[in-house]
Amino acid sequence: MSAIGAKPAAGSAMDMTATIIGIIILLVIIAATYFLVGPGMAFMALIGVIAGGILIGFGVHFVPVGGAPAAMGQAPGIATGVAMLAAGAGLAGLFGGAWAAELGIVVATVTGAVGGGLMMAITCMFVNFIYVFGMGIPSASGKVARDPITGDTQAEFKSQGTEGHGLPFVSYVGGVIGGLFGGAGGTLIYLMLLEVYTEELPGMMNALPGQILPIAVTLAGIFAIGMFLVNAVLAAYNITGTIEGPHDPKFKRFPRAIVASAIASAVCGMVAIMIVAL
Repeated sequence: MSAIGAKPAAGSAMDMTATIIGIIILLVIIAATYFLVGPGMAFMALIGVIAGGILIGFGVHFVPVGGAPAAMGQAPGIATGVAMLAAGAGLAGLFGGAWAAELGIVVATVTGAVGGGLMMAITCMFVNFIYVFGMGIPSASGKVARDPITGDTQAEFKSQGTEGHGLPFVSYVGGVIGGLFGGAGGTLIYLMLLEVYTEELPGMMNALPGQILPIAVTLAGIFAIGMFLVNAVLAAYNITGTIEGPHDPKFKRFPRAIVASAIASAVCGMVAIMIVAL
């Protein structure tokens, strides 16, 4: 209970007590799964689910989210919540990766990453159209004096009383990178669970592989979407509000999200695997 009751760490600092307890919980779950199912497909699926969750939790920190302030042109980013925006990018990637599942895990994961990145690229482009042509405001960051990628200065374009507005180029690039990570992570979780269900369900249900395929696809999709939302919400709590992208000081908090995502993904992955592996 000390991990749950630990005091929140300031800034990007990590609560070492909570982190150590979390890592111990993670190792216990991995060891218990290995003991119960052995070193086969089910165990490797758990490792893949954990890796996918980490990709999601890390990728969310790249996504420029401005929330309500962005809707009023008072903060850079997209005018929605962290979890909603990340889930949109991840689900777009997951659908793309699921379509390419038959082509192998590498091709499917890359396809999922491209799907998530493409969704964010399109979203960021239209958001900037709305800001510039609809609201008549330029893109300017409130976190840095110059765009880290283009070198463009920001202060002369930023309105007084705001933290910036629009989507600076670095935020756009961050959104695409976040979409890539999120799409790849969601797809990896789906593919690993699909392999387990495809292997285990025929024996459980005394049916042919072709007959249980729709059930396997449905179960893997449900759990993958659920785990994506779990990791997106964890990252949202870590960000606590708005974030401009990889140049934002809040980006340095991502190690906490990685630990939390690994633990949450291990718990959810163990449940998703044990329903068919035992």
